[in-house]
This record gives sequence, structure tokens and C-alpha cells, in this order.
Amino acid sequence: MTTVSDLPLWAACLISILCIMGALLTLVGNLGLIRLKSFYERVHAPTLGATLGAGFILVASIIFFSMLESKLNLFCVLIAVFMTITTPATLILVVRAGMYRDRKALFKEENSEQGL
Repeated sequence: MTTVSDLPLWAACLISILCIMGALLTLVGNLGLIRLKSFYERVHAPTLGATLGAGFILVASIIFFSMLESKLNLFCVLIAVFMTITTPATLILVVRAGMYRDRKALFKEENSEQGL
């Protein structure tokens, strides 16, 4: 197969469903960013949405390019590995920075109440 029009119907439907599911999960994660109240809730929702949404879209991409070139194409696996590693690590670093900020504000508040 060399053109998109040569793609079988079952593959086109599967790719479309996976892309839509990925887009909806990413949308839900981003809506969570808007709707949730605290910093710690807000930082969690887009992380899950981005990871799962990108995962579905990457699986769709693997199927699409594998069907198009008539061989297993795994270049998207590298993107999935980097997303899986960097997204949770970034979440941990951002939450730790938020906890540091909260502790520092609490420490200043306690010292001001004691008159130090």
C-alpha cells in the first residue's frame, strides 16, 4: 500500500476510533485543569489525560504507518517511551515545587504569628 485510499476499511475505522478516544481523553484532562480547585488536583488531571490520550493516538499512528508501508513500523514506540518516562517525572517535580512553596508560606505565617 502506498496511498491512504488503499487502507482497509477495518483499519481506517480502528485508527479513527483510537484517535477520537485519544482526543477525548486529552480534552477531559484539560477540562480537569480548568474545573478542579486546588493546585494538586489540577496538576494531576492533565497529566493522566495527556499520557493516556497520547498513548491512544500513538497506537493509532503505529497501526496507520504499519498498514500503509506493509511492515511493522515502531518509530512511534520511542515517542511513547519518552512520554511515559517524562510525564510522571515532570508531575513529581512540579508537585514537589508546590509542596516546597506551601511549606515556606506556612513557615513564614507561623513565624509572623509568633513575632519572629
